[in-house]
Amino acid sequence: MAASEVTTGKVVDGPVPKHAQLREILRRAIDRELPPGSPIPSERELAQRYRVSRLTVRSAIGKLVDEGVLTRVRGKGTFTVSRRMDLQLYLMSFTGDMRRRGLVASTDVLHRGEEVPPPSTARALALAPEQPAYRLVRLRRADGIPLALERGWYHPGHLPGLLDLDLTGSLYELLAHHHDLRFDDARQTVWAEAADRDTARLLGIRPGDPLLVFRRISTTRGAPVEDITSWYRGDRYQVTVQLDRKVPAEHGGMP
Repeated sequence: MAASEVTTGKVVDGPVPKHAQLREILRRAIDRELPPGSPIPSERELAQRYRVSRLTVRSAIGKLVDEGVLTRVRGKGTFTVSRRMDLQLYLMSFTGDMRRRGLVASTDVLHRGEEVPPPSTARALALAPEQPAYRLVRLRRADGIPLALERGWYHPGHLPGLLDLDLTGSLYELLAHHHDLRFDDARQTVWAEAADRDTARLLGIRPGDPLLVFRRISTTRGAPVEDITSWYRGDRYQVTVQLDRKVPAEHGGMP
């Protein structure tokens, strides 16, 4: 935090609660000195600087988190909120998108297996009833910060041996390299959703926080191969869509 703000901002006894005074001191420092994504000092350091209790610091920071000025990242600390990234609606891998932004993508593989998918996925992938598919759950990070949770189903007939590969990088690059398969078309549906407890824990946010959800069915040469749903943090993403005056052709809903 900027030295000028530290020296001029003081918390004093008076009618205004100390946590409210500290909150405004921090808000001014954030607005004037700290770029988006910057860490703030620890609760202990702030308590020492402003000669207040850690409970006072915790209350001030908690209010700023509630207001969307700060965000907590589990195991890393508290940061000023980064500007939301534009999530363009085009067919590109998460890894490729992060690379384009100058960020380092990484992936935690949370689950891989061969299972019978729900009926909607079986229809989307043109599978026979009770025919198993590959199921893959991955947590996607950028510069170490969790941004998205992906739960995907894949047609095993097009991707033999997929689950034996290293799935911690770009899946699309992996499919191109090992299976000579490139998606050439996809249909995507977007909606908003509140984070449930498990998703919130994985993404380092609170239950009930907003998420952008994308379900995408991807095909190659007309054959459906991927049915993936991705939950993106609403505090990190916004969707930008280019509009024109053309009327889209009518089509049915998602399978």
